[in-house]
Amino acid sequence: MNIRELVLDILLEFDRQAEYLNILLFGVLEKYDYFDGKEKAFIKRVCEGTVERRIQIDYILDQFSRVPVRKMKPLIRELLRMSVYQLLFMEHIPDAAVCNEAVKLAKKRKFQSLQGFVNGVLRAVSRGKDEIGYPDRQQDADAYLSVYYSAPVWLVRHLCDAYGRKQCERILQSFLERRPVCLRMKESLPAEEQERLFEAWREARVEVRRNPYLAYAVEVVKSEGIRNLAGYEEGAFAVQDVSSMLVVEAAGIKAGDTVIDVCAAPGGKAIHAAEKLAGTGQVIACDLTAYKTAKIEANRDRMQINNLSVVIQDARERDEKLVGRADVLLVDVPCSGLGVIGKKQDIKYRVTGQSLQDIVKLQREIVRNVVQYLKPEGVMMYSTCTMNPEENEKMVEWICREFAMETVGMQAELPDALKPLGEKGFLQLLPGIHETDGFFIARLRRREQAE
Repeated sequence: MNIRELVLDILLEFDRQAEYLNILLFGVLEKYDYFDGKEKAFIKRVCEGTVERRIQIDYILDQFSRVPVRKMKPLIRELLRMSVYQLLFMEHIPDAAVCNEAVKLAKKRKFQSLQGFVNGVLRAVSRGKDEIGYPDRQQDADAYLSVYYSAPVWLVRHLCDAYGRKQCERILQSFLERRPVCLRMKESLPAEEQERLFEAWREARVEVRRNPYLAYAVEVVKSEGIRNLAGYEEGAFAVQDVSSMLVVEAAGIKAGDTVIDVCAAPGGKAIHAAEKLAGTGQVIACDLTAYKTAKIEANRDRMQINNLSVVIQDARERDEKLVGRADVLLVDVPCSGLGVIGKKQDIKYRVTGQSLQDIVKLQREIVRNVVQYLKPEGVMMYSTCTMNPEENEKMVEWICREFAMETVGMQAELPDALKPLGEKGFLQLLPGIHETDGFFIARLRRREQAE
């Protein structure tokens, strides 16, 4: 099987909006599990990079092709996109090889009549790499940022309005940077056992470094799969971004607490909370479908957690058995996902103004229902993996107003570098500014009745 042809088929399937890119990639890499690590890494890199850089690549193609990208046949369009990505962003691959392989693929897929066109466009891009023009930054800053960082104009304007142009550019730049995988080491794992695992990983040519925010968070760079790391099957660690870990860290969970996680899959925060309880109390993890709860159960069992039960439950529907039981309520609502574009490149093409409005309605519906699960002095941890004030700060204002709740400072629970951000009881983490995904965390509780 030609791995470039696999890449082409994945991109064609994605272009038909049949499925999310990460799901398409997972299915293909699982099917062709016998490929070696370099082949898998190539497929993943080219697919993700081509989608990630699509706006920039199309702008460049329109400079070198007599046929506009929008008018190209779908297969030729995706073939040129993936080839331009290799020409511009994968320096270890010779340009001649990229061009020749693309021409061969065009012929193999019955586009012999367009072989000359494919070859001509790609060789023109190869020759003109250093002469590529972009929109004038002074004349139209939004257009420049959109093309250069391959982000829709609406996203550029949204981030500029929310955080200013300087921080907007840092965020957009961070989306395009290769990110390490963040792992949460089991806190009960002795230090010497952790070091033994790190040494085994390094021997397997895996780069390992500690995250600056949490002592039990580490970052690894590895292309052949986390499941192959020593300690995975034994439950020594979980894949989890440090921003997600901070939700549980800031909750102030105490021995004996009952923790309810209402949108729990794949279970990272619920399992983390269970570990914080150190065998006391209980965690109840809920999610919408059997498919999602099965993921939680699989991770729970691998991590050898005994105080976590899993329930199939729609967060929009009241569960009488949960009313008034939560000392800590974890509410990580479905969101627009703008904070994880660096990991899920297709989000920026799927989110629309209408979908942003719809997601806020869903979030309110969930909060209105699950707030009933809190005990009178219980703590709600509201979180999203996005950077949208309507879903974050303004949602907290709505919660406080609608349910007589108040934010509670988190300085004592946060790492030193983030303490100033937690003073108001909520914080917005920004990629490129903080060493995390884009993430919002708020800590709330009901106001005293005397008020």
